[in-house]
Amino acid sequence: MNWIDLRSDTVTRPTEAMRQAMANAEVGDDVFGEDPTVNKLQMMAAEKMGKQAGLFLPSGTMGNLAAILAHCGRGDEVILGNKAHTFLYEAGGVSALGGVHSYQLPNQPDGTLLLQDIQAAIRSVDAHQPISRLVCLENTHNRCGAVALTADYTQKVGELAHQRGLLLHLDGARLFNAAVVQGVSAKVLAESADSVTFCLSKGLSAPIGSVLCGSSEFITRAHRIRKQLGGGMRQAGILAAAGIVALETMVERLAEDHKRAQSLALGLSFLPWLVMDAGTPYTNMIFMTLADSFRAGAKEVAGEMVKLGVKVGVVGNKRFRLVTHYWIDDSAVDKVIQAFKDVGTQLNPA
Repeated sequence: MNWIDLRSDTVTRPTEAMRQAMANAEVGDDVFGEDPTVNKLQMMAAEKMGKQAGLFLPSGTMGNLAAILAHCGRGDEVILGNKAHTFLYEAGGVSALGGVHSYQLPNQPDGTLLLQDIQAAIRSVDAHQPISRLVCLENTHNRCGAVALTADYTQKVGELAHQRGLLLHLDGARLFNAAVVQGVSAKVLAESADSVTFCLSKGLSAPIGSVLCGSSEFITRAHRIRKQLGGGMRQAGILAAAGIVALETMVERLAEDHKRAQSLALGLSFLPWLVMDAGTPYTNMIFMTLADSFRAGAKEVAGEMVKLGVKVGVVGNKRFRLVTHYWIDDSAVDKVIQAFKDVGTQLNPA
């Protein structure tokens, strides 16, 4: 079946241009630093982020982990949001593998951390306390509706961190979505960060990989940690080739995903049994909840949607996340709206 899959933008498949680039990629042993295609991707990524160097990794989770471990020593503390992907969905790696303590602050609805909260979280010099070493932000912020953080806010956090002797890491898994929706470059959004990751395998549609960018000295440390984590790859240019095509061809078209998310949300908003989150969609994600009066739960609705060829993300007993991406076209939007109408009539007849 030709599925309409809205569970995540991680379900994207490589484009034909990516497949051709992968088939024809010039490769070498990247552990020896000899894969020319990986080296090209890393240079491109660093330039787009405004940093000195880049490091190709298998996943964003490994990118965030390598970044935090390169910045922090055992027993150091990272300040981050209580809805941050690194805190919620990365298996506690910074603590389990790096011995890094986390200080969780409440994320605001717009994905930010209050500056006064960050200020208050920074530890004093006291042998009883961990050392505050790093602040982490996320852009776009997944659990806060895929809202985009502004360059101005990130700059203020960076200034605060640097004034107090801390560093700033930006989990920019979907940073290009944030850049496109705000009409700025990713470089501007990452300028205040000491390190930044971004994913190639989400909205950019490459089959695998993320890139971590920062200073040359930082990337040297992160490279060693990547090796410790088992992330050293050999002829990885086959994968990096798709990432190069993604950066060259897939960034500006993210606006299409945002537009289709808006069209989908508008169509679904007319169904009285679906309640849209305020502001949704900010970029390419729609968050919505079943009305209290609706008789079935989200899993039951999703199960019926599958029978109609549509896969949706269930993120709570009555809650959904729908994510648009390259493989969701206008026709798919119309089909999804109709599928929700049909399922609602079936499971909750008037």
